[in-house]
Amino acid sequence: MRAAASRPQSVLFVCERNAVRSRLAEAVARFHFGKQIYIASAGIRPGEADPFVAAVLAEAGIPAPASEAQAFDDLHDVAFDLIVTLSPEAHHRALELTRTQAVTVEYWPTFDPTAQEGNRAQRLAAYRDVLAALTTHVLERLG
Repeated sequence: MRAAASRPQSVLFVCERNAVRSRLAEAVARFHFGKQIYIASAGIRPGEADPFVAAVLAEAGIPAPASEAQAFDDLHDVAFDLIVTLSPEAHHRALELTRTQAVTVEYWPTFDPTAQEGNRAQRLAAYRDVLAALTTHVLERLG
């Protein structure tokens, strides 16, 4: 476990649309570390709210982020200690935009549960799996 001294003071989670993966990661991080760390999320292109995100967060007792989806490019003036990318496209974009900044960019490859086919139960299970994986990553990295 990392010491609190090495914990970043601000974290940005980025995926493609700021609708699923980055929203889940933001919600988990805020729930566990929101009083100690500034946490935000963004997408390469902002997307629509995904109802499955709210459903799995509610099941876990974690409040969903209240803000609207935002674009990563709109945050270019905001400094973060750590940017966590959750998709290949987001990772490449983050590296491109931060190449002249002193910021740590980490890539956490994360399955996009919107790609899961099947009935509602199967789709929700994919979202739960992503939430569980992101929770593990967030607790290990920021805890």
